[in-house]
Amino acid sequence: MKTHFDIEKLVESNSISNELDYERALVADRKLRLLSKESVHFKNLRSKLRDLIEAYENVEWNDVNNISDQKLAESDNYERIAEFERLFIDNRKQEIRKKLKKLELTQENLATILGHKSKTHMSELINGITPFTLKDLVIINRLLKIDLNILVPNFLSQEEQMRVKNAVNTLNKPNIKLSSDDLVMSIE
Repeated sequence: MKTHFDIEKLVESNSISNELDYERALVADRKLRLLSKESVHFKNLRSKLRDLIEAYENVEWNDVNNISDQKLAESDNYERIAEFERLFIDNRKQEIRKKLKKLELTQENLATILGHKSKTHMSELINGITPFTLKDLVIINRLLKIDLNILVPNFLSQEEQMRVKNAVNTLNKPNIKLSSDDLVMSIE
């Protein structure tokens, strides 16, 4: 089970199909700008991602006369969601690095413990380019004693919230509903 958006899978798909993935791609491009200085892999990934971003913009944003207020509002909403996700990943990265330093471990040591062979792959995981598996996060939780709420995204997207609400309504179970804690990601 993956825990969040996978930039490499987006690049492999060879297209950006919605506004949320577009906003996520913009965030990823900024991350990859820094990482591309240390690795040819990241440089190539960023180049492919930038091509996808440009193609999406040419289709969706090229004609300023066809951009509605609703489309702008939707874009703003998805930009906030992508930023929320970025902040979550950055906070997780800082917590992992802080614990590694305290225990005198390197990212490479953590990669060995998690069973990952590549230093580049570990960098992708730490920086949110590729998602950690749930198993990786459980190991990190137990090894580094980092709270699972810091490691595992525990928010629901607007789409998932609506799907759950519709399913509960269909079941006609008024005593079952999402708690307000589950609505953290409801950025409208």
